[in-house]
Amino acid sequence: MHPFSSCFSRRQWFHWAGAAAVGLSAAPAGLVAQPKKDAAPLVPLNRLPRTVHEWYVEQVRAAERKANERRARLASRADAAAYVADVRKRIAAAFGPFPEKTPLNAKTTRTLERDTYTIENVIFESRPNFFVTANLYIPHAARQKKVPGVVGSCGHSNNGKAAEAYQSFAQGLARMGYAVLIFDPIGQGERLQYAHVEKDHRPGVGVGEHLLAGNQQFLVGEFFGTWRAWDGIRALDYLLSRPEVDPQHVGITGNSGGGTMTTWLCGLESRWTMAAPSCFVTTMRRNLENELPQDTEQCPPRAIALGLDHCDFLAAMAPKPVIILAQERDYFDVRGTEDAYRWLKQLYKLLGAEENIRLFIGPTGHGYSLENREAMYRWFNRVTGISKAQTEPKLVLEKDDDLCAAPRGQVSELQSRTVFSFTQQRAEQLARLRQRVALMPLPRRLEILLQLPPRQQAPDYRILRPATNRRYPRPHATTYVIETEPPACAVVYRLSDQQHLSRPPKDNGPAILYVSHHSADAELREEPLLAELAHAEPKTAFYTCDVRGIGESRPDTCGVDQFLRPYGSDYFYAIHGLMLDRPYVGQKTFDLLRVLDWLGDIGHTQVHLVAKGWGTLPATFAALLSDRVHQVTLKNALTSYFDVATTETYTWPLSAFVPGVLGSFDLPECYEALKAKNLRQIDPWTASGPKR
Repeated sequence: MHPFSSCFSRRQWFHWAGAAAVGLSAAPAGLVAQPKKDAAPLVPLNRLPRTVHEWYVEQVRAAERKANERRARLASRADAAAYVADVRKRIAAAFGPFPEKTPLNAKTTRTLERDTYTIENVIFESRPNFFVTANLYIPHAARQKKVPGVVGSCGHSNNGKAAEAYQSFAQGLARMGYAVLIFDPIGQGERLQYAHVEKDHRPGVGVGEHLLAGNQQFLVGEFFGTWRAWDGIRALDYLLSRPEVDPQHVGITGNSGGGTMTTWLCGLESRWTMAAPSCFVTTMRRNLENELPQDTEQCPPRAIALGLDHCDFLAAMAPKPVIILAQERDYFDVRGTEDAYRWLKQLYKLLGAEENIRLFIGPTGHGYSLENREAMYRWFNRVTGISKAQTEPKLVLEKDDDLCAAPRGQVSELQSRTVFSFTQQRAEQLARLRQRVALMPLPRRLEILLQLPPRQQAPDYRILRPATNRRYPRPHATTYVIETEPPACAVVYRLSDQQHLSRPPKDNGPAILYVSHHSADAELREEPLLAELAHAEPKTAFYTCDVRGIGESRPDTCGVDQFLRPYGSDYFYAIHGLMLDRPYVGQKTFDLLRVLDWLGDIGHTQVHLVAKGWGTLPATFAALLSDRVHQVTLKNALTSYFDVATTETYTWPLSAFVPGVLGSFDLPECYEALKAKNLRQIDPWTASGPKR
């Protein structure tokens, strides 16, 4: 799957994000400065589009330096062995506990006899009533003796295991004497999770389904990558249950998204004896710096904070044989691949098994090309001795329908549960638990889940040249760039009746601070609530705020006009925030708290905090954490995280989510607490966006 592609339309996921959907209806005459007739439309201000990206680059580079320094200190076999043991623990911490193993209830639904092997179309349950569709290729040689086994993990193919490249390696291995189990990923092939959803709201196959199901899981403390890996572990269980398979020789291979799962499974499952991940392994820094979005399951929570990189998942296999397969013209940066290989070679050397790690770089673009498949065959043959073949045998590919395990080609026809149904059930369980368990004070729970760093003196700031004639509800505006966590920043406009270009005047009076949905600049012209406040309280100091990643610092990364797309820049930084253990909404809350500190430094002891849409989440949290806030107005605030977790096709973005939140609190508890600060709610939004 190309990293910049999207299986959704903007209408499907963020149909409410444009001017009409955010409620920017025309204001009553006289409240908002009206443009002159035939005036040119104003382009929203966006003067700091790289600050968010550079903040993330600094964070990831610092984490990488620290991790590399630790690796560089390994000097003996004992050091290397201790590192391998420790990295397995850190990987387990990132992926969280797996469920108990339950009966696979496997059944073969069809058998295809071929010249040198048999294909069995198989269905098993990785979790109760959660069906996995697979093809088991069994060489005829297995009728006389046990043969090596391989689990095949598919990449982003709409038809899953039936895709040409994946059929090819499975059939090629079978013709060489391997038993191969290749299974459909969640959301691909026969395992679509949203096939029943009305077409206009149905996510695309693969990436679309992974994001929609996976992002939602964070609210209940689950990780989609854990679910995907668990399917792979249960696939291995099934493979080893077959009498034809030699448990002394079991490998795993896959490409792209399957290369991801191969890499993760190297770190999560100890029974593999060999592995060949293709077109994935690089470094997390290269992916970030190159603005390369990836699916939810490709971004393990807290992984970067735990000092993990791609190489560490393969290190967990050491000293077992692993070949890293890459492509010269891939979008996964081969420089990072070479960095990973160099370090792994040193680790294997300390363990006395330098010959067990290898790198092969094919000449083509992203994909499990013939060259890479043949490198994998040679590597597995070297390990098992099952065949002397160096090249791929002649293949005869099957029709997709012949490889279907479900009667009509979809497990939904068999009433398989969906990922969403499990998320919904878990949200309901957590709601009951929260009602019965006494928890710590709400502000402390917020600080822990949002991972807020300490705050000290008021932040420094810059003063930008004014942008004139913006048609705001007051004649003049001065722009202050508040250095909340450099290079990340918040942008504050101070609206006034008189021009003021220098530092903000000391003011002991109350203030209004508006937190924007997408752009304070645009909303000052188009949001009636702001005009009402500006004119109703003409003597009150009036400020607006774009927190990081919004308005003036809206990123221009991850391709052209990608901000609101499900695979775009807003998602990109949200998912990296989770890997850094710094949730994006927590970062935005921290920005707002720093702005409140700045307002306090210039004299404002009482602040009326007003927010809209996306801005209501950091505003809600900051209002609960700051004594300076005495009044709160929220327009289009999310009703509850429970609402999102129990709505199949929600529209709120990952950047709005707090990981694990429903195990600790929900938004109604926050709103109840804010009644003490004169909370006013205007037109709340459900999980599906604005009420219709």
